[in-house]
Amino acid sequence: MLINDKVREDLFHEVQGLSDENLNKKPSDQEWSIKQILEHLYLMEGGIAKTIVHQLKNGETVNASSKPIEATINREIKVDAPEFSVPSDEFATLVELKEKLAATHQKLREIDNTVDEKDLDEKGFPHPIFGNISLKQWIPFVGYHEQRHILQIKEVKEKLGI
Repeated sequence: MLINDKVREDLFHEVQGLSDENLNKKPSDQEWSIKQILEHLYLMEGGIAKTIVHQLKNGETVNASSKPIEATINREIKVDAPEFSVPSDEFATLVELKEKLAATHQKLREIDNTVDEKDLDEKGFPHPIFGNISLKQWIPFVGYHEQRHILQIKEVKEKLGI
């Protein structure tokens, strides 16, 4: 979870001091607000944690080979957000978003700290680009995914003149 913890610190640093108004402002109709990016991140992290728990109980052994999940940071490659992680247009405060991000982060940390590494290695589930990823690799994937969206937050701040 080292990468995830470090990246989460970076994420919170990037949004520190933003007003709730700026947080909810979209650079354009086709782009997400920073609030929507943060919502997407907790929906993804929570969804991945839930899927890991499900796969541990019900999943088949896939013995997935190691994937270059670090490539997730590359914003040149566009990937549509899975349905479950598409954010809403509803207004939210930074305090609310940080609480939700803390809850999903804790859930993933509990999995990382309590589950046998052998089980995390053997089981997995598919990613739209990488194919089957082991449950063990899905945990740091969340950190790389967040790094990608920190870059997006920086772009949004620049476009909004923040």
